[in-house]
Amino acid sequence: MNIKSLLALFLTILITAIGFTACASDGEEAISDFSQISSIFTSDEESMTDEKVTVRLAGMKGPTSIGLVGLLENDANGTAENEYEFTLAGAADEITPLLIQGKLDIAAVPANLASVLYNKTEGKIKLLAVNNLGVLYIVAKGESIDSVADLKGKTIYATGKGTTPEYTLRNILSKNNIDPDNDVTIEFKAEATEVVAAISKAENAVAMLPQPYVTVACNKVEGLEVALDLNEEWGKVSDGSIVTGVIVVRDEFAKANPEAIKKFLDEYKKSIDAVNADAAASAKLVVKHGIFDNEGVIAKAIPACNIKYIAGNDLKKPVGDYLAVLFAQNPQSVGGKLPADDFYFIAE
Repeated sequence: MNIKSLLALFLTILITAIGFTACASDGEEAISDFSQISSIFTSDEESMTDEKVTVRLAGMKGPTSIGLVGLLENDANGTAENEYEFTLAGAADEITPLLIQGKLDIAAVPANLASVLYNKTEGKIKLLAVNNLGVLYIVAKGESIDSVADLKGKTIYATGKGTTPEYTLRNILSKNNIDPDNDVTIEFKAEATEVVAAISKAENAVAMLPQPYVTVACNKVEGLEVALDLNEEWGKVSDGSIVTGVIVVRDEFAKANPEAIKKFLDEYKKSIDAVNADAAASAKLVVKHGIFDNEGVIAKAIPACNIKYIAGNDLKKPVGDYLAVLFAQNPQSVGGKLPADDFYFIAE
């Protein structure tokens, strides 16, 4: 017999006993006793339902997962509000099928991928929060780059061909009257490490890199300096900011577990606040949880990673403006069409 059945049987017996007592004593006393028993039953019922919800959470190695480390540490210590089963992926394409198949509940992904997933699943994947704004920078060695105009005629080493880094660079160049196809040469490499290797060999070089690889490159390449913050340059020519990373959620899970979603968002905001408040301590957790492998580098990089928490109705303008720019350059970069208003999951 389960607990509920035992409690129900116990309640029935006691109510019967109270009925006999009521025949021989004051009615008010009997009613008072019943109220106490009812209160005990309700308390037990509530305690049985007050269990932690298991959230299958995923992120990628790199800046979009740094804001999670406080939450992950709480989970490891058993103090998190939810139970988290965390999957750390090397690339977004490892997370995508798991979300679509319903094997993950919440994930940190690139902003444009959130829109792609929303369109691909016909609204079954929703946007929950922003976690990173711009993390792209122009670095230079032996070149004087004081403005975007100084990039004209240069070769720019970069990663991210056909993805948001390319679209970001093209937008900034075009808005500064520089033709990305004719006025500069963009030489794409498969990985950031290849960009670092290329500029280390060149006497003069310009590159576009994301954090924390900007910090890695500046540590490795003598004379390399940060020339331009592309988030600042974006703001000069377009509405809002670059939106690098976001948190998405399966709509079915969110609607079935509204309290777990509120708890996640609360814990996540506290985690991001803690990361920004103490980069050195957070860097230790970043390494501990496998998100990046160099504590010294990440401690220096965190202040430049633009780790932010944006949720609720505040999501709509920055994300909408950013996706609109990507859509104008390549509709497929956001899944063929801009998402509708129900793309934004607003936790009540």
